[in-house]
Amino acid sequence: MSEARVSEIEPGSDPRWDEFVAGHPDGHVYLHSKWLRCLAAEYERPLIALCTEEGGALTGLLPLIATRGMPLRRGSATVGARLSSLPRTPLAGPLTRDRAAAAALLEAALERAGDRRLQIKREAADLDGLVEGVGGAPWRSSYVLDLPGDEAELRFGNSRNHGRIKWAVNKAHKEGVCVRVAEDLADVHAWYPLYVGTMREVLVPPRPLRLFEAMWRHLAPDGLMRLYVAEQSGRMLAGSVVLGLGRTSFYAFNGRRRDALSLRPNEVLQWEAIHDACRRGFARYDLGEVTPGDAGLAEFKRKWGADEVILHRYHHPPPDPRTEDAGGDDGFARRAAASLWQRLPLAATRLAGDLAYRWL
Repeated sequence: MSEARVSEIEPGSDPRWDEFVAGHPDGHVYLHSKWLRCLAAEYERPLIALCTEEGGALTGLLPLIATRGMPLRRGSATVGARLSSLPRTPLAGPLTRDRAAAAALLEAALERAGDRRLQIKREAADLDGLVEGVGGAPWRSSYVLDLPGDEAELRFGNSRNHGRIKWAVNKAHKEGVCVRVAEDLADVHAWYPLYVGTMREVLVPPRPLRLFEAMWRHLAPDGLMRLYVAEQSGRMLAGSVVLGLGRTSFYAFNGRRRDALSLRPNEVLQWEAIHDACRRGFARYDLGEVTPGDAGLAEFKRKWGADEVILHRYHHPPPDPRTEDAGGDDGFARRAAASLWQRLPLAATRLAGDLAYRWL
């Protein structure tokens, strides 16, 4: 057992939490108290915020939120009941000054998990061997672009690839497509139906509007969130939500009109968002994860010169592959469900997403 002392803290009330996140070289927006507020606004689940400290200064922290788990799949590592850091969030886990603090936080998390599964989300496989019974495994690929210190030095892959992207962006500009940063909540409301439609097309339940309203209230005023919108003659074609703190800017959510794809709005959005991240001093631009088999999305992210990064998931107890794969190979059932999902009215997919995430 580690000698580091673990206690609970209120991130929104104790300024040490955000000071520690902002001052740590690996600190990022998904550990900030205001992202935790957004998750709370989404489904009002209690937060367990653990920390280690020495002489009144924090030496580590770990946020945790419990989920109920999908009915009939409560034992699943991905959709079952669990204590997670953090649910519906790509990266979280312990942020510490040393491995002793990380081990102490994991041990405390196991105590609070009780009979539930513990889930920790990490970019790197850096928690191996810390605590007995907590095991990690590769999960999905993400794509991360290293940014130069000078925007003028920004290049997307080799010269040929960079030239193709710049040609697409110039073509969009000639067609009258322009990008701006959202100015108020009305822009969020105008973008949200594009997001819901995109999620229906890619077979992913949409997050509820109240999450994005909370992000606008809590994150946008401090520059932790920006919604970039692409427009033509005042008509919104697409929009991307980008979150950022510390070294990394995260491309988090996107919505676009399918009938406007020939105008290359997503290329223009990425171009502007990446250049803006560079101007703002970020060292990395994370284009987000890709589900296995989605070669088209992976290629879109790779063309920006991003490197593949394998994300990891740690669990206690370790997941049983037989349980996780059960029912997952029925290709006909999957195709039938996908066909039905894509034909649902947008209001129905919004409701279905809201219901699903209440369990997740």
